[in-house]
Amino acid sequence: MIIGIDASRALRARRTGTERYSLELINALLALNSGHHFRLYSDVAPAADIFKGDAEIVVLPGKRLWTHSRLGPHTLRRPPDVLFVPSHVLPILGPARTVVTVHDLGYEHFPQAHPWGQRQYLRWSTRRHTRVATRIIADSRATRDDLVHFYGADPQRISVVHLAADPAIRRQSDPVRVQMVRHSYGIPPEADYILHIGTIHPRKNLERLVQAFALVRQALPERELFLVLAGGWGHEGRALQRRVQEMGLQHVVRFPGYVRVHDIPALYSGAACYALPSLNEGFGFPVLEAQNCGTPLVCARTSSLPEIAGDGALFFNPLDVNEIAAALQRVLCEPELAADLIRRGRANVERFSWQRTAAQTLAVLEQAVNTA
Repeated sequence: MIIGIDASRALRARRTGTERYSLELINALLALNSGHHFRLYSDVAPAADIFKGDAEIVVLPGKRLWTHSRLGPHTLRRPPDVLFVPSHVLPILGPARTVVTVHDLGYEHFPQAHPWGQRQYLRWSTRRHTRVATRIIADSRATRDDLVHFYGADPQRISVVHLAADPAIRRQSDPVRVQMVRHSYGIPPEADYILHIGTIHPRKNLERLVQAFALVRQALPERELFLVLAGGWGHEGRALQRRVQEMGLQHVVRFPGYVRVHDIPALYSGAACYALPSLNEGFGFPVLEAQNCGTPLVCARTSSLPEIAGDGALFFNPLDVNEIAAALQRVLCEPELAADLIRRGRANVERFSWQRTAAQTLAVLEQAVNTA
């Protein structure tokens, strides 16, 4: 059969979670040697080596409302057997059989953390998917349950397909490389640092993390501690930077911006712990990245995070600053606990692989064609 895939997000220069998912999954699907024909649609021509397998590339130039103005009309005129959109939004007009991945419904849980226009568009598009998509893929059971709760989606049409870690993000064993990366991000060579990587956005709950970090510094005055909040600026993200300055922490809280891809393993590997205080995550790539790099994980007990982290994290209530601080302090001060979290985290990562994700996704696509 002909499987059409919206590959536009996979070709973004700066890839956050959805873009990375699209690229890793497309390449894993191509690697299955399933015998199906893959047709990849994009708004720009891909680099020659970005897709690691045989596929037909269809370039549909355009920017504004590309999904609806370019992808939809093209697939209506020349329909694949099934159209797969890995990133939330199906075209208004398109082929009869469609599969879409919904990553999270954070905008429903925390609407104030999203611009009004973005929130309304996500509500409209996701509600529409629950009615018109042949099948829906959810990153986690938590996202599946949200689709049923908020939009009355039929759970029988939703398949939970977990994602996986980037295999290139693994423990960096070269101490010189780790030190070079520390230096480039302004972290003193002898300091311990708590790491968070992700868009600076209210939903990430980083203000409470900063408050908890301040409490840990007060409790451990003998330790040289830094907090590294790496990632691009999201909605109202600059307000957090101002808050750090108001608290007098600008000399120990780093905002290095978007992390260079080749620096990520060393940045994880050099951290005393990884903190994930997010209020809502559909999956949470950093869970598996930290565990794969052997970094102790301190994690919010919310949404999909316990489902993905398994027993390889020390959990906390993300609304309780004191509980966040206590968890951070325990990992920093109890080496046996940190070592145990590393061991259990590495075991947990083994549950996930892109080959498994691709095989399960392909089964959903085949089901969409065979049952529609």
